Amino acid sequence: MSQDGVGVDLEKSLGYLLKEASSTLRAAMDEVLRPLGMSVTRYACLELLAQRPGLSNSELARGAFVTRQSMNVLLQALEREGYVTRPAEAPIGKVLPTRLTPRGQRSLEEATVAVRSVEVRMLAGLTEAEQSGAFRILQRMIHSLRGGSDGS
Repeated sequence: MSQDGVGVDLEKSLGYLLKEASSTLRAAMDEVLRPLGMSVTRYACLELLAQRPGLSNSELARGAFVTRQSMNVLLQALEREGYVTRPAEAPIGKVLPTRLTPRGQRSLEEATVAVRSVEVRMLAGLTEAEQSGAFRILQRMIHSLRGGSDGS
């Protein structure tokens, strides 16, 4: 707690602990992705495209938790390097749907192995029931923060 008695007790703050867990997870992912020439954002972008081909720049930015501008810069680099392809002109409106190339898919497969190793390490001390419980609790927290009011 702060010296004047006002503030958050960081040792008891769930929000602070979640932020620390998030930062620690990101650092561990960066560590295993760096030797592959990849960042967490690059990995997230490729993973999103593998699961949902054709996403727009805005959709990718939201999914990777970055700005549209940052995602646009990343997509331009990925396209130059041959990891993704986008049409020269938007088939509908302004959206340039992005797709993985075979090179992008191979790179993603290698990165996924590395990222999974981090998640396995993170969950190693938890039983399956604890993992399931943590998953449900985090989903409910996200739902509540996004304005969900049904209590589920």
